[in-house]
Amino acid sequence: MKRHLLSAADLSREDAEQVLTTAEEMRSLANRPIKKLPALRGRTVVNLFFEDSTRTRISFEAAAKRLSADVINFAAKGSSLSKGESLKDTALTLEAMGADAVVVRHGASGAPHRLAHSGWVRSSVVNAGDGTHEHPTQALLDAFTMWRHLGSLDGRRVAIVGDVLHSRVARSNALLLQTLGAEVTLVAPPTLLPVGVETWGVETSYDLDGVLPKSDAVMMLRVQRERMNAAFFPTEREYSRRYGLDGDRMAKMPEHAIVMHPGPMVRGMEITAEVADSDRCTVVEQVANGVSIRMAVLYLLLGGNEPAVSHTRIEEK
Repeated sequence: MKRHLLSAADLSREDAEQVLTTAEEMRSLANRPIKKLPALRGRTVVNLFFEDSTRTRISFEAAAKRLSADVINFAAKGSSLSKGESLKDTALTLEAMGADAVVVRHGASGAPHRLAHSGWVRSSVVNAGDGTHEHPTQALLDAFTMWRHLGSLDGRRVAIVGDVLHSRVARSNALLLQTLGAEVTLVAPPTLLPVGVETWGVETSYDLDGVLPKSDAVMMLRVQRERMNAAFFPTEREYSRRYGLDGDRMAKMPEHAIVMHPGPMVRGMEITAEVADSDRCTVVEQVANGVSIRMAVLYLLLGGNEPAVSHTRIEEK
């Protein structure tokens, strides 16, 4: 892997497959009495979150701790940012504390890239979501979940449904899934597809019912009202009728197909409780896989010179 993980486009197929196979090794930790490896002992990981988060922040913290790294959690609320401190000065403070990796979530697209290439820090930078741009580790955990259920992703068809315009998850998944050989279809009303989507290399559709029967995985996206400054569809009821996934629509999917959601879910809008609680929905599994993927990413960025399994054997002795 490269020094930083800022975009799903940073990953070659070989890199992505290395992360997935390493995550599979890390996943075995969940069944052990002591869920820790000494792999990153003495390293410091800073979680630098300028936006609210539950799953991503906690899973990065759990991943770093399970690798025996020291963890510093930074939240914008209650910090010197409220006094006007800039991103640069915050970064210089972290550098002075000896951070080896900085995990960044920021409301401005491009902020992690700026941090990585500004010369302010020498540590590895991991993009944990920047504005409406990208969220590469979410795409990795989504691909890992599909890989465990469907095997090789070559030729698999994945539908990503909903608010693509404001979704960093959709962009990262579109890039990574194509790298791994999958065919991606974005399904949304025309107002929720971004300008230039034709350059993404994916198919687009306005007809969810037409796409479902040929999909191996269907990923539902939340409508991100907090990022909207206009009306993008008539009513919630109309949106749900056209683009929501309910039991009747799920029945149109192939028997082996899975339902995914990056969370948080809005039950009753993009997904019904019947679907969210069904055996075909992988939402809880995605959260568990997120810890394994983020362990793999941190391990490979900060010192994965030997297979992760060697650390596992050392710890078990």
